[in-house]
Amino acid sequence: MTKIAFIGAGSTIFMKNIIGDALHMPALADATITLMDIDATRLAESELVAKKMVASLKVGAKVETTMNQRAALNGADFVVVAFQIGGYDPCTITDFEVPKQFGLRQTIADTLGIGGIMRGLRTVPHLWKICEDMRAVCPNALMLQYVNPMAINTWAIAARYPDIKQVGLCHSVQGTAAELARDLGVPVGDLRYRAGGINHMAFYLNFEARQADGSYRDLYPDLKAGYAAGSIPKESEWNPRCPNLVRYEMMKHLGYFVTESSEHFAEYVPWFIKRDRADLIERFRIPLDEYPKRCVEQIADWQAQAERFKAADTIEVKQSHEYAATIMNSVVTGTPSVIYGNIANHGYIPQLAAGSAVEVPVLVDGNGLQPTVVDDIPPQLLALMRSNQNVQDMTVQALLREDREHIYHAAMLDPHTGAELDLDQIRAMVDALLVAHGNWLPDWAQLRKAA
Repeated sequence: MTKIAFIGAGSTIFMKNIIGDALHMPALADATITLMDIDATRLAESELVAKKMVASLKVGAKVETTMNQRAALNGADFVVVAFQIGGYDPCTITDFEVPKQFGLRQTIADTLGIGGIMRGLRTVPHLWKICEDMRAVCPNALMLQYVNPMAINTWAIAARYPDIKQVGLCHSVQGTAAELARDLGVPVGDLRYRAGGINHMAFYLNFEARQADGSYRDLYPDLKAGYAAGSIPKESEWNPRCPNLVRYEMMKHLGYFVTESSEHFAEYVPWFIKRDRADLIERFRIPLDEYPKRCVEQIADWQAQAERFKAADTIEVKQSHEYAATIMNSVVTGTPSVIYGNIANHGYIPQLAAGSAVEVPVLVDGNGLQPTVVDDIPPQLLALMRSNQNVQDMTVQALLREDREHIYHAAMLDPHTGAELDLDQIRAMVDALLVAHGNWLPDWAQLRKAA
């Protein structure tokens, strides 16, 4: 009997996608599913949704809940992790509002930049606690980690708990492929691609479409010609505030298309968000403060959806494009699959730092995760990745060494922050954020005190 532990199950919509996918798999349909969260109300809502999915699909899965993390993990085969330490209110609000006081504006602030650094400081210690509990009660389990900042988290887990089997999962590779197929009018099922890099900064090294005769055609000329002519990108079908102009502009200059959204990517580089360049914000339609807006909308949507779920006798369970259930099914049945995963770099991208977090194609079967080597990434793309890895490295070192100075170093090395603020401003901003986040941060004496 397979056991799936879901840590952070109060993220009900995400839980619904992951567990719903698993229930569609015959090898997982009778699994024991243990949902854990620290919010009793959200946990109860997720329990209701999970049990109604089981009933709707008429499968034999057992759903149980607990607010005790170690109890949830006990005997687990798979550990799905999806939480946000500090939530939207107060921590996301703090990550946006304090930097604004220093003239630093952001779009998403969950991966890199000062927002990503602060989220990493809040998040990694809790992931380490999960690793400690896994060592004690499910040492052979596979962690399927969906938490941002993904690269910082994956790197930090591998550095302190190399024995824990883990993969960081994101939907950016397959999600972007679907967006590009829509721009080009190509059926997504006809695509063939290969990507590699780091989370939110992997690039499609090949992007092709199957032809009627079975051969494949390179789609890059069409992407470049369409952007030059102004016919693509098409308007977003899911969020009109978030066009894809930044990524197409980066393809124009770098030659390759990146796998994370334009609203994210704009704050990973120094070229788009500038306090004295309103023309850039307008030209590339950069959605400043996008994540707080999105959080407010998602909270409202969930409240309405929760009421519908409570009243419904059955719940429609559509399959998502997340990788978790595919991985679990491959491990349990031995059926091979290929996913894109974030793993510790043991030569998989030899030009990037050993031990860092890289995103590469991963073969999954009964032997578990088998990452593949991607050693042909063009040098301009590697150089850009390193600029982001510097920030990730310093944040991880700050956590490992419990060293406040490395937090300043991480912020200093961030491309967007360094392009906007001087060194004194960066130091003052970090100090202000550390004070504002207070008890959400690790309990280091030198971290909590004012500088």
